[in-house]
Amino acid sequence: MGRRSEIGIVYATGLAQGLSLVTFPAAGTIFTSPESYHLTSGEYGYMFLPMVIFAILGSSLGAGLGRRFGLKPLLLVGLISNLVSMAVLIVSQFFTAYHGVAYGLLLVAMVSLGVGFGTILTAIQTYAAEFFPEKKDVAIMALQSLLGTGTALAPLLVAFFVGVAVWWLLPVLVGGGFLALTLMSLNQPLQAAFSDKGSGSTGTGVLAFPRGLSPRFWVFCGIAFLYGICETLFGNWATIYLNEDKGLSLHDAAFALAAFWAMVTAGRIVVTFISTWISDQWIYRILPVLILVALVTIPRIGVATGSIVAYGFAGLACSAFLPLSVSFAQGEFSRIIEAVSGGVMAAYMLGYGIASFGVGPLRGTGITLSAIYTGSSILPVGMAVLAFFLTKPWMPRHAQPDGGV
Repeated sequence: MGRRSEIGIVYATGLAQGLSLVTFPAAGTIFTSPESYHLTSGEYGYMFLPMVIFAILGSSLGAGLGRRFGLKPLLLVGLISNLVSMAVLIVSQFFTAYHGVAYGLLLVAMVSLGVGFGTILTAIQTYAAEFFPEKKDVAIMALQSLLGTGTALAPLLVAFFVGVAVWWLLPVLVGGGFLALTLMSLNQPLQAAFSDKGSGSTGTGVLAFPRGLSPRFWVFCGIAFLYGICETLFGNWATIYLNEDKGLSLHDAAFALAAFWAMVTAGRIVVTFISTWISDQWIYRILPVLILVALVTIPRIGVATGSIVAYGFAGLACSAFLPLSVSFAQGEFSRIIEAVSGGVMAAYMLGYGIASFGVGPLRGTGITLSAIYTGSSILPVGMAVLAFFLTKPWMPRHAQPDGGV
């Protein structure tokens, strides 16, 4: 029963993390509204910069911190950081009349969110792999599905709370969830073994990192980086793009964003079933092609129903790509799964950051989001090439190298 409680905490944390991660982009039109925070596109984009920096630090150093202090303290740091982020966001809405103060509080909230996201993702993915060593792929996919469920719920909850003029109830709800998870985690052992033996690490303490990794590890990081850009173009800018550029209502824009994240989740669930008939390798190669189709199609649709369907298709295209990237990387580098998980997620967050704070200044120069979507279609082409390289059809998965360490 104790182990079941630990598993429940880990997977519930994934759900809560999804909610907190999308709380900010789902409320994007509130942040840019003249009646509320009145941020410019550039300010909105740069708001994600501290989150990305600290998420990368959390992901990169998470393995070393976990090895030195244990996974449970790492998880608790993530839970408390998310709780602080939601608390500061709630406080910030009382200072919207003071632009500098409100924006400064939003930046503090994003720093805390970045720390929480980086450490929690590293911890819970490692927990999932350790709890279910014989079914890592399914365990990580299920975890990512719950995270995706949270990301799908966030825009719907924002739309509902905005409709009743209390949008800040979402961070209250999410913060309450993190408080409950923190208290429950304190009463559980939450033990997981670290792969210290044969890690071939260099350095000491929290900065220890595997030595002699094969180039394939960096290819995994590269593909996660490209994916992070694509996913963020859909996820962080959907409501602003559809509401401000396409003229759709906030309600319709929120539903399009919810459709994106809902299909991300649904796609991950579907993949766990169809992988019985279609190999994970082929699914991995096909998804970038679908992302390409989505990037080219979305700018050509201007009606609400079509946009909702198009963003839903984009979610399906993105669905299993990141969890499969993590799973394949952990499979090849099975002796250092904590470091690999952190490294791949750090690369993903770097891509997330490029798309988050890079789009705002581009819009400021007059480049439309439609043009940015179309121009970014080159990225999934690179992803498709790298995905084929990483899943060579002539190399059975069980025969692939274990990281060259």
